[in-house]
Amino acid sequence: MRDEVDDLVEAWTRERSDLDLAPVEVFSRISRLARLLDLARRKAFADHDIELWEFDVLAALRRAGGDYELSPGRLIRETLVTSGTMTNRVDRLTGRGFVERLPDPNDRRGVLVRLTPDGREAVDGAFEALVAAERDLLAELPAKDRRQLAGLLRRLMTPFS
Repeated sequence: MRDEVDDLVEAWTRERSDLDLAPVEVFSRISRLARLLDLARRKAFADHDIELWEFDVLAALRRAGGDYELSPGRLIRETLVTSGTMTNRVDRLTGRGFVERLPDPNDRRGVLVRLTPDGREAVDGAFEALVAAERDLLAELPAKDRRQLAGLLRRLMTPFS
């Protein structure tokens, strides 16, 4: 079984036989899969009328469990954005009725951001669509191979975590 990366590596081997192209075989495939995943994510989210950034914030709140609320600082750490960006995002999500700001009972000056029922419905629907799309992307691999691939990717990522 061949794919486009095999053709790419074959051409580079012909032109640059002095290089070890094993990394190209791995990362060119990862890069192509990342593009496919990005398209699948965008479609899953668009079908539920939310943007990628909205999903990131709503998903962080949904994963929090309990009352589905986090401080803005925790949301910043969860989504890796700046304070100003988070303020803008919370404002926009509040405007859509997906989150609400509440006073923090443990800090008079603080606020908590809480997922609303509409926000929960939006993030749950988008996440279900995303999982289905990702399952389709993995459909060619048996469960054993998927587990092995997940383990190998975990090992590859560990030094960067």
